[in-house]
Amino acid sequence: MGSVTGLNRELADFLRRARAQVDPARAGLPPDGRVRRVPGLRREEVARLAGVSTDYYARLEQGRRIVPSAAVVEAIGRALGLDAAGRVHLEDLVGLTAAPARRPARGVQRVRPGLYQLLDALDGEPALILGRRTDILAANRMAKALFADFDRIPAPRRNYARWMFLDDDARALFTDWPDQARAAVESLRFEVGRDPDDRATVALVAELRAHSPEFAEWWEEHRVHQRTHGSKRLRHPLVGPLTVDYESLTLPGDPDTTLYVYTTEPGSPSREAMHLLAGWAASDNAPPGQKAR
Repeated sequence: MGSVTGLNRELADFLRRARAQVDPARAGLPPDGRVRRVPGLRREEVARLAGVSTDYYARLEQGRRIVPSAAVVEAIGRALGLDAAGRVHLEDLVGLTAAPARRPARGVQRVRPGLYQLLDALDGEPALILGRRTDILAANRMAKALFADFDRIPAPRRNYARWMFLDDDARALFTDWPDQARAAVESLRFEVGRDPDDRATVALVAELRAHSPEFAEWWEEHRVHQRTHGSKRLRHPLVGPLTVDYESLTLPGDPDTTLYVYTTEPGSPSREAMHLLAGWAASDNAPPGQKAR
């Protein structure tokens, strides 16, 4: 019963905030002369755009225990202008994608030996393996040199979002820290939709809300996004400014585990900086906080 309650609470919050972010004019609604006391669409407008009754949509937004059909969920997603991640998140919240296979026992995640071998094979490029709630499960030598020596963080606290928000070195490292930090928030929000009562995720969110004003503010926006690729801008203490591009690969048969590989543009100053960093990482000259093992 607790999981149902958590899902309904998340669903109600997500729908209200998504509705508030829709521009009525862009949604194709003509002015009706009525004063809008709140931003975005009214409930009856969402209902009309989605082709459902106002009462039905109101009950859904109130978190009542109803399960709309796939067609209704799709229509509501269109009415709210949700992107692909937002639609998947909505499907998770209403229960369309909830299945036992998606919620395995929440034991300690392990990295199989073959993945460690893969990380070693990617020695020339930084690579990370993240698990549930952005826990850092493994990192190769170059990832430790580029970001931080995550092995120095106690295993129970080795989490990318926690590092991003609560570590001063992470704030100094990313030139585009607000963008990267928001991405971490949106990834956590997406995961909460899959299992809102996972104790470790709930504890992590509570910790970050208590210790980071930025996290608390952005968490309340209830934005979700799955970043499968992108770039990060860094100001590295050893090699200076560089931009890395990343691709994320969800591992077949293990949807809770994702491999991130970071590369640089050929012939660019960032590629030169990465080569220099590789030399530092392989030498005994790198400072203890940056030298990878």
